[in-house]
Amino acid sequence: MTRAKLCASVLDVIGDTPLVELGRITGGDDGRVFAKLEYFNPGYSKKDRIARQMIEDAEQAGALKPGDTVVELTSGNTGTGLAIVCAAKGYRFVAVMSRGNSVERARMMKALGAEVQLVDQCPDSTPGEVTGADLARVEEQAREIVRQRCAFRADQFQLPGNARAHYRHTAPEIMRQSGGIDAFCDFIGSGGSFAGCAQYFKECDPAIQCYVVEPQGAAALAGGPVTDGRHRIQGGGYSMPELAQIDRALIDGFLQVSDGDAIEMTRRLAKEEGLFAGISSGANLAGALQLLRGAHRGGRIAILLPDSGLKYLSTDLWSHHC
Repeated sequence: MTRAKLCASVLDVIGDTPLVELGRITGGDDGRVFAKLEYFNPGYSKKDRIARQMIEDAEQAGALKPGDTVVELTSGNTGTGLAIVCAAKGYRFVAVMSRGNSVERARMMKALGAEVQLVDQCPDSTPGEVTGADLARVEEQAREIVRQRCAFRADQFQLPGNARAHYRHTAPEIMRQSGGIDAFCDFIGSGGSFAGCAQYFKECDPAIQCYVVEPQGAAALAGGPVTDGRHRIQGGGYSMPELAQIDRALIDGFLQVSDGDAIEMTRRLAKEEGLFAGISSGANLAGALQLLRGAHRGGRIAILLPDSGLKYLSTDLWSHHC
């Protein structure tokens, strides 16, 4: 992808990511899947978009001034995006993250100038499997740091800039690049990418169907019992029955994806399409294939590849190759 102008800073590099048809994986199916390569953002994830939007919103509202400190909890991607944006704008940034997330993320944030506070998991938790209870510990620590340092909380679960970034940019890019879609499905973390994209798609065409993707055994938004909160799909599936970002009127259905299917599809993206993405990308692809082989046979389905496979090199997602 080429850019037609010299960028004034890294902030101008965020967004305008490629959309790629997954023709090899879907070759035997009736229909098409379009994948938005969000790891083309400078922090290698979709979260760069929301980091820029939340910080710019805060500046416009007068909630941030030069020299201030920004704090946020993160699984690593939002923190990386905020580290980049804060570096470019001159703010101090503190990332608060569970020790259950992959170490690459903490190292990258530190390299970008962030202070990283790692929070121990609950006693019965497993590294690589961050539960809702683990996230609650991170939230408690983030609130305490905000209080101690009189900092600005870039709260991705609450601030409207999260969904607005995807409404203003991600979804319009998909519509322009694809020429039109019939369905969209998205693995849920904070819910911002689903909420922003779904709202835009439905304003363009109310017939576009939008589906939430959740882990099997932790489909809390779908109203199912949480029988396996210790899934391996990092960055989401926190077993939260409600999310402030999501208007349930935007949800046309729910899809459940197993750890095995998410891992298999992530590896197939790399081997068959040459797309080195993270595990939630595999979850989104697994959801899209459910739709293509069911209610949306013959349709055009859009998904995001939220982050890069580089952020999982220390996990067993790729260890079978080494």
